[in-house]
Amino acid sequence: MRIEVIFTDRVGIAHEILAVLAIRRLNVVGVEVDPPLIHIDAPGLDPAALPALADALRTIAGVRSVAAIDMLPGTRRRLHLDALLAALPDPVLAVDRAGRVVVASAAAAAVAGVPESRLAGLDLGALFGEPGLTAELTGGGFRMSGREVTLNGQPFLLEVTPIVDVEAAGAVVTLFTPSRLGERLDAIQNFDEFGSGGGFDRILGESPPVRALKARAARVAAMEAPLLILGETGTGKELIAHACHRASPRRDKPFLALNCAAVPENLAESELFGYAPGSFTGAQRGGKPGLLELAHGGTVFLDEIGEMSAYLQAKLLRFLNDGSFRRVGGEREQKVDVRVVSATHRSLDAMVADHSFREDLFYRLNVLTLDVPPLRERGGDILLLARHFIARAAAQARRPPGRLTPAASAALLANRWPGNVRQLENVIFRAVTMSDGGTLDAADLELAGAGIPASAGPADQAENWADSWEDAMAGFERTLLRRLYPRFPSSRKLAARLATSHTMIANKLRKYGIPDR
Repeated sequence: MRIEVIFTDRVGIAHEILAVLAIRRLNVVGVEVDPPLIHIDAPGLDPAALPALADALRTIAGVRSVAAIDMLPGTRRRLHLDALLAALPDPVLAVDRAGRVVVASAAAAAVAGVPESRLAGLDLGALFGEPGLTAELTGGGFRMSGREVTLNGQPFLLEVTPIVDVEAAGAVVTLFTPSRLGERLDAIQNFDEFGSGGGFDRILGESPPVRALKARAARVAAMEAPLLILGETGTGKELIAHACHRASPRRDKPFLALNCAAVPENLAESELFGYAPGSFTGAQRGGKPGLLELAHGGTVFLDEIGEMSAYLQAKLLRFLNDGSFRRVGGEREQKVDVRVVSATHRSLDAMVADHSFREDLFYRLNVLTLDVPPLRERGGDILLLARHFIARAAAQARRPPGRLTPAASAALLANRWPGNVRQLENVIFRAVTMSDGGTLDAADLELAGAGIPASAGPADQAENWADSWEDAMAGFERTLLRRLYPRFPSSRKLAARLATSHTMIANKLRKYGIPDR
C-alpha cells in the first residue's frame, strides 16, 4: 500500500515518520520526500490498519494528514516518460555528461537492432561508428549544429539539445530520417496551402477548359506513373501538380519542388540527389540528403524540366528506370519510393527532334499528361480570377475590396494576357495598391502595366453610352465586341473566346452591325 503524509518541515521529521512504520515491522520499498510531502510505498500495509497507523503518525509534531494513494509520483512520472518515449516516432537518446547513453526510446532500439537495456551505457561515438563524435559533443558543451550520422546502415540527421544544470549535464539526442525531414520541410513550405481538401478547389475557374482539366487531373492523380504537365508560363502548372499530389494516395507524404531553370547544374544535382561526406569543398559535414530522399513516399515536382542539363537528364532517367541513385561523391546505391511530376512551357517534342532533350527520358516522363490551357482560351474565367485577386490584394493592403467598372471589365476581357494568370494577378495587385478609390477603371489597369491601349476604355467612356442601365449595358457589349472581333473574326470563334453560345454572339453582332459594312 502507498501513503502520502503532509507535514510541516523540520529537521528529523522524515526519520520519525519512517520509525513509526519500522516499529510496526512494515517493510518500506520506496520513499520520496518533497517537503511538505513524503510518499511511502509499504507493500505489507493492510488497508484495514491504515486508520491506526494514521493516528500514530499524527502524534508526531508537524504531521498534518495521512492518506492512501494509488502510485508514488516518481513512479507515475517514469511511466509517463516511458509512454512518451514509446510513442515518439523518431529515435531519441538521453546521454550523460560523458556522452554515454542513459535512456533510449523504443524507436532508437528498433533502429539499432538491440534491446533498450543494451543501449544504456554505450558511448555515443561508438554507437554511430564515429569515435571523435563524443569528444566533439562534450568539448562543445553539447552545442552543435545538425549533422548527418549513420546508425545500423541508415542515415539520420542528428540534433542535440543540451541539458544544462550549473554546467552541461548531458543532452537529448534526436535522430531524423530524411523522409521525416521532408515532412517537416513540406509542412513549412506548404503551410495552409490547401487546407484539408483535395486541392482542386484552389484551381479557380468554371470555363469548359478548366472543368475538363480538373476532371482529367482527378483521374491521373490517383495513378502512380510519372506525370508531365504542359502549359505556357504563368498558367499555374505547380498549382496543378500540388493539387494532384493532395488528391493522390501520397497526400500524407512530402511534396517537394525543384525549379530546374533556377539553379546551376552542379547545385541542381546535389539538391536533387544529395551529396556524400567530403564530396566537395564547402560541403556540409556528414553529407546531405537530396529531395529524392527527403520526399520518400511522396512526390518530387521538377518544374521547367526542359531546362535540365544532359548530364542530369541521364541521371534522372536511371532513377526513373529502377528507383535507385547515388549521392554526389557517394558510392552506396540507394532506393526510394517517389513519384516524379514534371512540368515545362517548352515543346519537348521539338527538343527531342533537335537532340537537346533525351528521347528516352521524354517517354519515361510522358506517361500521363495534363495540358493547362492559357488564359486567353478560358475567357469566361478572367473576371472570376480578377475579383479573387482584387479581394486578396485588398486584404494584403488592409482596405475594403473594390470593384471593376464596365470599362475595366471590357479591358480585361479584351487583353490577350501573354503572361496568363500570373500576369493577371500582378496587374490586379499593382492596380489595387496604386488606386485610391473603391473602383478599378481601365485607366488603373493601364497604369498597372496591363498592356491595354488607352482606347480600351477610358474612365469617361461609359458616360457617353447613355443615361439608362439598358443603354449602358448595350454600350459595353458594343465596345467589347468591336474590340474582340478583329482577332476572332467569326461568331463561332468569338463565342468560344467569351465562353458563351454561338447563337447569342451572332444575334449581338447583327444588333450592333459588326463588322461594319
